[in-house]
Parts: sequence; structure tokens; C-alpha cells
Amino acid sequence: MRYISTRGQAPALNFEDVLLAGLASDGGLYVPENLPRFTQEQIASWADLPYHELAFNVMRPFVTDSIPDADFKQILQETYGVFAHSAVAPLRQLDSNEWVLELFHGPTLAFKDFALQLLGRLLDYFLQKRGERVVIMGATSGDTGSAAIEGCRRCENVDIFILHPHNRVSEVQRRQMTTIMGENIHNIAIEGNFDDCQEMVKASFADQGFLKGTRLVAVNSINWARIMAQIVYYFHAALQLGGPARSIAFSVPTGNFGDIFAGYLARNMGLPISQLVVATNRNDILHRFMSGNQYNKDTLHPSLSPSMDIMVSSNFERLLFDLHGRNGALVAELLGEFKQTGKLSVAEDRWTEARKLFDSLAVDDEQTCTTIANVYAETGELLDPHTAIGVHAARECRRSLSTPMVTLGTAHPVKFPDAVREAGVGQELHLPAHLSDLFEREERCTVLENSLAAVQQFVAAYGNRGKPL
Repeated sequence: MRYISTRGQAPALNFEDVLLAGLASDGGLYVPENLPRFTQEQIASWADLPYHELAFNVMRPFVTDSIPDADFKQILQETYGVFAHSAVAPLRQLDSNEWVLELFHGPTLAFKDFALQLLGRLLDYFLQKRGERVVIMGATSGDTGSAAIEGCRRCENVDIFILHPHNRVSEVQRRQMTTIMGENIHNIAIEGNFDDCQEMVKASFADQGFLKGTRLVAVNSINWARIMAQIVYYFHAALQLGGPARSIAFSVPTGNFGDIFAGYLARNMGLPISQLVVATNRNDILHRFMSGNQYNKDTLHPSLSPSMDIMVSSNFERLLFDLHGRNGALVAELLGEFKQTGKLSVAEDRWTEARKLFDSLAVDDEQTCTTIANVYAETGELLDPHTAIGVHAARECRRSLSTPMVTLGTAHPVKFPDAVREAGVGQELHLPAHLSDLFEREERCTVLENSLAAVQQFVAAYGNRGKPL
């Protein structure tokens, strides 16, 4: 399996090199040169497999020649063995043919654990083999940071620097990052928003001279391994609900487009998916594109669903690449114009093609709280604000009542007590046992100005376990 850049100018790489590269050298994102495709018979034969074995079958074509099968199987068994639920990703029914796929039973109570528990183990595997040390640099709007730290903190050959917007993540999200102590763990609060953090990470990958020869590795969903791992739970959900003999629809709370892009790939790999709903909050650039072909920057607003407080969606570039016939030069031209003008539209026929699969909805805080309250009253299930947005969007955009609709439950509600409180739900929230003392733990975090130079200076000073690079 070879991987190519969405901007067409970077060399093709194998899986190991893509994992360690993150962003392509031309500024693009890596995608498989050819996507594997499974027959309906193959998919049906996986119906009774435990999650880690299903993951092996789905992901094996992406890592062929980079990891022996026995090693990959062991890595996957260890990855999903730390999840608190034996089903790993259980389904919870809300109504007739309506379900929530609970993706929050990992160590940090968010869907990011599915990919980042795997990514940490893959990094350990390859870096140990190569005798190499790297610096991880990532941006988070809430959940990626804690999942990345949890997944990589035991890696012997990694130093981790996670940027988050100062005072713009929930207290639980912040503490899950800042209370994990280690010489190789560094939390940086940027006096800005998530897009500022994300832009600094991208700029650092584009010019790594400040690292003085040390390699920079991505943990954001620009890293292909993140997307690859997320494809699996679409197959898992479909197989529980009668797939592939029947098609399934999914509603996905998304800000950076990575989680829903994984669903798009699952469909292209042979899984019958009839509809993908882009569910987002008032920061609605993805909804404005899907509903009106207007991918235009706007003011970023804080919300009760902070993990989706994103205005520029990194993984949208991967969809643009497919919509434009995988023409990297054309994608680079489009994104160059977007960087200059803050506006992007595609040809009408390409947008119409996207609309065959995708629907979308933007949901404000008031409706988010209403949905949390209504679902709790109807079913006793308590949703986090992101999942509530997904459920409301699913109900508003659903094309067929006879097709099972699955909303991805992206986080545990205990991470967002303010939203639950504002929804008027009286249920007391309790952290699970392994996090029960979270609010008593010591925190360590550095607040930095919204400056690329300041961030790079900090990384250069504190990389290599606190020794100057």
C-alpha cells in the first residue's frame, strides 16, 4: 500500500513513513493511492468477530508490508483491551431504528481513544525498530489532547507537546491533559482559539528547522493512522444492525471532518452506507458547504460543544481531493485561494455529487440542551452536547425511517457538566473510578501568547525530556 498527497507534489510513501510524516512535504494530507474494497460476503463473514479481530481485517490492507500480521494482531488486542466495555463500542437504542454508538468507553472517555491508543502503540513499535526519537506536536479543541497524552505517555522515544485554546475547553477536558505528569509531556494553553493552535501545528510541520534535526510527528487527524482506525467502528455498527445485507445511515458530530470522512471511506470500501449527516454547532462552515456550496471562514464562537468549535476543517481537504478526481494540483490551487480570500466553492456538479451522500445541520446551544433534556426524559439516556447535536441532526435530516440511523456518541456526558446542567437534567454526574480524583490532582500547564515563534521556542527548549534539542 502506497500513500499519496492531496496536493500532488510529495513523494509516495509506505504506511510506516506516512505514520511518522503526518503532513506531506507539500502541505497536503496523505491518502491511500488505491482504497481496498471488500465484497459483501467478506464483510458478512466478520459479523461475530470481537472488535480487535474486526479491526485487523479492516485495517490490514493499509499496513501490509509494514507490520507482520502477528505483531499487528497483538498491537490491536492490546489497544482495545484497555476499553472499559467488553463490546468496545456498544450500541444503545433510542427509538425505532434509531441508535447511538457509544465510542466513549476508552481511557479518556472520548472517541479519540480508538485511534490514539493505537497510534501510541504503533509509534512505539516503529521507533523502537528504528532506534529513533521524535517530537509529537498536536492541537486540540478538547478531546484529542488527553487521548494523545494517554496513548503516548508511556512511549520511550516520544516527547509530547499539546496546544489547546486557553479557557476554551471544559474543566474535565483540561484536567485530563494537565494532570498527567511526565518529563516528556507538555501542555501549552494558547491565548487564542483552536484554529490558531491548528495553524501553528501545520506551520511547524511545514518548516521543522526549529527542531534542529528531530522529526515532528502528528497526532491530529491529519495523520492517516487516525482516520484508518476510525473506519473500523462503522463496520462494527453496521454488522450489529444487519449489515451488509441492509444499508445503514450515520449522523456524525464533527468539526474537523475526520470522523465522518472515515465513514465516507468505509462506504467506498464496500460497506452499504446510504447517508452521512454532518452534525455541527454554530461554527457551521461544514454545514454551509454541504447545504449551499459555501466553504467560507467566519467568526469562531465558543459553545457548549467545544470540541466542534473549529472554523477550518483540516480533513475536508481529503474530500476535496476525491471530488476533484484526485487532481492534487487543482486542490492546491483551491486551497491557495482559500488561504488568501477565506472563501471556497466547487463546481456545481462536484457539489451535487457530494450531496448524494451527505446531508448536514447546524445546531445551536439552545437546541442542544433541549435534545439532551428530551432524550433523557424519553429514554433515561444522558447525552453529551456533541452527541445531542448528532441526534438532533439525525432526526431532522433522516431520509428513510426504514433505514437504521446511528449517531456516533463521541464523548461521555461527565466531560461536559455545564451543558448537562444547562439542559436542566438533574442527574448527578460521576467520573469513573480511574478518574475519580481528577479534581484533586496537581495540574501542570504553560500559558503562551498567540505566537508561532513563542511556541516553537518552547518546544525547542523543552523537547528531549527537558533537554535542549
